[in-house]
Amino acid sequence: MDWHVRAARMADLDRLALIGAATFLETFAGILDGAAIVTHCRREHSAKAYRDYLERGACAWLAETRTGEAPVGFALLATADLPGSAPGGADLELKRIYTLSRFHGGGMGSELMVRAMKAAREKGATRLLLGVYAGNERAQAFYVKNGFRRIADRRFRVGDRDYEDIVFARGLSC
Repeated sequence: MDWHVRAARMADLDRLALIGAATFLETFAGILDGAAIVTHCRREHSAKAYRDYLERGACAWLAETRTGEAPVGFALLATADLPGSAPGGADLELKRIYTLSRFHGGGMGSELMVRAMKAAREKGATRLLLGVYAGNERAQAFYVKNGFRRIADRRFRVGDRDYEDIVFARGLSC
């Protein structure tokens, strides 16, 4: 393993923003409109956006290379805001679990998932939810392999277009 995972801190806002924007661009270039990607990343993957999440109680983990400590992936766990989520805080949402494609298949996604599920259990959640682009079959296969099942659909707006997302959930019993 030439990477490690650690808890993200407020001092990591720029790192979270950089890897968030880089992985969103890498995943959706050629699928979504380029100008819409830039606008989306400027808003949703800014240091301010991540500061807001962390100030509202979200948890984040950062994956970095061992040599040079370059950010190459991260996960963000926050309050659930998805169709199918249970009222009252029983569900938490894995808002982001992103890794650069060069690091796919090396266990980084699994390590980030384990950290997020452990933290969700510690916060008293009974389910973990996430949304994924309906066209991202690789990510969907990863989630199914990790025990997630489809529970709903939603529309996800990037720019002036809506895209189809699938909402997945998995129980968090020990």
